Amino acid sequence: MLYVLKKLGVFLLTLFVISILVFIAFQIIPGDEATNILGAEATPERLEALREQLGLNEPPVTRYFNWLAGFVTGDLGFSRSYNMPVSELLAGKLGITACLTALSFVMVILISFPVGLLLARFAHSVFDRVLMLINQLVMSLPPFFIGIIFTYIFGLVFKLFTPGKFVPLNEDPLRFWGYLIFPALAIALPKSAMVVKLFRGSMVSQFGEDYVRTAFSRGNSRRRVLMHHVVRNALIPVVTFLAFTLVDIVAGSIIIEQVFAIPGIGRLLLSSISGRDLAVVQTITMIIAAIVIAVNNLADLSYKYIDPRVKFR
Repeated sequence: MLYVLKKLGVFLLTLFVISILVFIAFQIIPGDEATNILGAEATPERLEALREQLGLNEPPVTRYFNWLAGFVTGDLGFSRSYNMPVSELLAGKLGITACLTALSFVMVILISFPVGLLLARFAHSVFDRVLMLINQLVMSLPPFFIGIIFTYIFGLVFKLFTPGKFVPLNEDPLRFWGYLIFPALAIALPKSAMVVKLFRGSMVSQFGEDYVRTAFSRGNSRRRVLMHHVVRNALIPVVTFLAFTLVDIVAGSIIIEQVFAIPGIGRLLLSSISGRDLAVVQTITMIIAAIVIAVNNLADLSYKYIDPRVKFR
């Protein structure tokens, strides 16, 4: 219980520091919301009047703590660029990115674990070497490049989907998930290749341990030793990597949403940065940071269930 409370304290402190850093970054970058709204050609008088109206003339510390107080109480602020509350703006877009992230992560697991097991089962064979070469190639391809290839082949040539024509979930659930398959696969393939390499290597290294030799001496087959003895011990480094992979998927979705014209928080974040919309940028950054920290904490807690010998401190 004490370990969980420590993690919660670090979680809240990290979010607090990140919120300060994002706020400071927006103070350093030239320009402000008033300039973005009125344009660079606006007169100094009009800019000053709008800054006064938006509260931009208040001390930075006051503005930061006003935002923080609102955020803690559930008021995420108001987007000047979209002229609506940030909570309403994020309501639909956050769900789209969450669906894309979840689908990508499920694909990583469904692809990497069976392939990793297969390669470990036939380690050092010709089959293993050929597949590892292909795996290395896939691992080196960036998701946005795979996304462009998928758009051309499956969108323009085979016409399995219409590039840029996103279908909302409430309009047609089947077409919604159908549209997300190729963006999710573009994100998942390089990540799956990384997990395959780690999982296969972790299992192969376990074959040299004493407990494996003992299992073989009792007449167990390689397949039985692999499934009943090696996999569980090989999972610990893989779980850690999967946590980083999930974080990577969230970050990677920002670019993929641009490639496939998906209206998620990734596209919103990029447009809000260019539009100096601090309320939107800060809220999305806090959401992403919270996901990153939470996932890593859950990975730490899962070690105890994978290996009971692990002790929390």
